[in-house]
This record gives sequence, structure tokens and C-alpha cells, in this order.
Amino acid sequence: MSLHYLPPVKPSAIALGTLFNHAASLAVMGPLFGDSYRKAQQANSSEEFFKSKEAATAAASWGSSLVGSAVQSYGVGALINATGTLSYKGAAYLGSIIFMASAAPGVIAQVITEKRPLDTVAVGALARVFETVGLSLMLTWWGTRTNPFE
Repeated sequence: MSLHYLPPVKPSAIALGTLFNHAASLAVMGPLFGDSYRKAQQANSSEEFFKSKEAATAAASWGSSLVGSAVQSYGVGALINATGTLSYKGAAYLGSIIFMASAAPGVIAQVITEKRPLDTVAVGALARVFETVGLSLMLTWWGTRTNPFE
């Protein structure tokens, strides 16, 4: 596969989308980092904490979340460009379709199959709405085209 098949997306849009998406993701992963921070305070030294399993888990989760946020930002930006979405209404529709394709099956499974508490499912679903609909709206506001006259 050649790189010319990948649609161009403005690098600043990817960076801003990564920050936006990562912040929404951290809202869900906050408890993991909260536990790690408390462990760091209880450790006798910073070296002891950085050698701990909790630090490795937190670093891996943070890193993979950051990379995942960047990939998702590029993908949503590429879809915005490929579909020619220029309005906020179109961006909201596109984000909703992305939500339905990516997150809705998991949300439904958590409610019906796994029987998770509805408040837990709602928080996760809200975070996914921010990561899809919110990201689409924010990228449309910022602009994703490398050449705005395309």
C-alpha cells in the first residue's frame, strides 16, 4: 500500500483532535491514574514507584490512549475531507454514524448481555459521544483540509 492512498489531513487538526480526544479518554481512564498517583505518594522514593507494576500499567495505558487518539483524529479528519463535510450539522451526523458503527454495539452489549449498571454504561457512552460527535464538530470548526480551496 502506498501512502498516496491515505487522504491528507491538516497536521494541526490531527494534533488538536488528539488533545481533545485524549482528554475525553482520560475522563474514563481517570480512576486508573488516580490509583497510580496515590501509589506514587505512598512509595518511599520515585525510583521505587517507577519500577512498580502500577507505573508500567499507567504508562502503557497513557501511551496507547495517546496513539489511539491520534489515529482516531486522523480517521475522523479523513472522513470529514472524503465526505466533503463543511457544516456543523453534517459533522454531527457524521460523528453520530461513527458512534453507531464503533461504540454503539459495545454499549448495547454492556446493557443487555453483561448487565452492567446503567450509570457506568452511561458514563462510558458519554465519553464515546465526545470522542466521535464532539471530535467531528471540533475538527469541522478547526478545519481539516490541507488546501482549503479543494
